[in-house]
Amino acid sequence: MKPAFSIGVDLGGTNLRVAAMHVDGVFLETLSFPTRRAAGRDAVIGDLCEAVIAIRERHGTAGECVGVGIGTPGPLELPAGILRRPPNLPGWDGFEVRKAIEDRLGHAIHLDSDANLAALAELRLGAGKIHAVDSLCMLTLGTGVGNGIILDGHVWQGMSGMAGEAGHMTVVPDGAPCGCGSRGCLEQYASATAIHRMATEMASSSHPRSGDLAARMEGDPNFDSQDVAAWAEAGDLAAQAVFEEVGRCLGLVLNALVNTLNLPLYVIGGGSAAAWPLFEPSMMRELRERSYVFRATELAGGKKTHVVPAALGPGSGLQGAAILPFVEQSALHEVL
Repeated sequence: MKPAFSIGVDLGGTNLRVAAMHVDGVFLETLSFPTRRAAGRDAVIGDLCEAVIAIRERHGTAGECVGVGIGTPGPLELPAGILRRPPNLPGWDGFEVRKAIEDRLGHAIHLDSDANLAALAELRLGAGKIHAVDSLCMLTLGTGVGNGIILDGHVWQGMSGMAGEAGHMTVVPDGAPCGCGSRGCLEQYASATAIHRMATEMASSSHPRSGDLAARMEGDPNFDSQDVAAWAEAGDLAAQAVFEEVGRCLGLVLNALVNTLNLPLYVIGGGSAAAWPLFEPSMMRELRERSYVFRATELAGGKKTHVVPAALGPGSGLQGAAILPFVEQSALHEVL
């Protein structure tokens, strides 16, 4: 029998990644290229499907493809597979992404939100495995802020597939406008794009060291959130204040999640999670001050609430997408 493999796709607002993965979790091949949003959604779906077909053909002679798993930005209506005002894919509202991909590929796919799939990967291969739990909640800090919830080993999708949108909880009433149509969402205070905006605002503020940050920006006009983190690590007090605000806002949302869900594990992932040492102190301070459930479990004998950085890094969404066909195949066999 040929060894089984799956194909995973992470359709992001900035990059499109496709990979073939063996059943043991080892990637056989990965591809990454920019998401051509400016060319329109049909062009993006075309790029995606061409990459899936090419990678399947390259590995199909040596193994059996069990399916294609795809993660997209949310909100995503399931099982229909319709995007509902995704903040990081403007112009895709109401787009029947499942149908568009299946029509091009000529077969069914496995589909979920990218944050759900990142959480699934962390459960099976990362922090969930390390802490030996079957339930967790994950926040992904990328272009936006995603959220995935795993309960008893299964993705919690809610009534119509749109559960897990904690990135759009309000943390600053009447704060910065968000692509979702609201204001003051966590996504506007903890994502990579938010860090860039807040740093720009900080540089022109009354902060006593704002001039230092402004000078750094003038020397690097194409700076990004990683540069802001590097400046903070180098001792820039204004840049450090940006990440203190990131942590404070994350703590506010974690308070609501911990008090509501009472899960054993909360994971912070995505590219901006690399700045964990910069925002963790203010995040945990805010969480301890506000969440009585967190404080109570800190005192409990064995059942402690853990808040940790992701173990898998920013590629967890792609890993989760590749895991999904194997998971759903196993679930089908259990039913049968």
